Amino acid sequence: MSKEELIEAISSMTVLELAELVKALEEKFGVSAAAPVAMAAVAGPAGAAAAAVEEEEQTEFDVVLKAVGDNKIQVIKVVRELTNLGLREAKAVVDEAPSDVLKAVEKEVADAAKKSLEEVGATVELR
Repeated sequence: MSKEELIEAISSMTVLELAELVKALEEKFGVSAAAPVAMAAVAGPAGAAAAAVEEEEQTEFDVVLKAVGDNKIQVIKVVRELTNLGLREAKAVVDEAPSDVLKAVEKEVADAAKKSLEEVGATVELR
């Protein structure tokens, strides 16, 4: 694993996973990750920068129907369930793929919508 791959893997971890990783590394190498008092004052601005990056994490997603697949009717039904659109409007969304099905929704809602559409054979992207 390259240094870049390792950094990428660490950057995708949750705070809890990072805490567990630090604890495991401390145990493995017999060291402490606690910064000395003088270093803590220097690390303060860096910690603020890290918090700012964390705040910029994407919180709203668009669910984009990329391709319909073989089950067009099933995809239309799922689009209607997700959006409360009428039959004509849902069919238009499906016919115009790639098209937005949902805009600015929470991650959980976007993931559930993506799963529902993929289960009926559609290709979906979250943005």
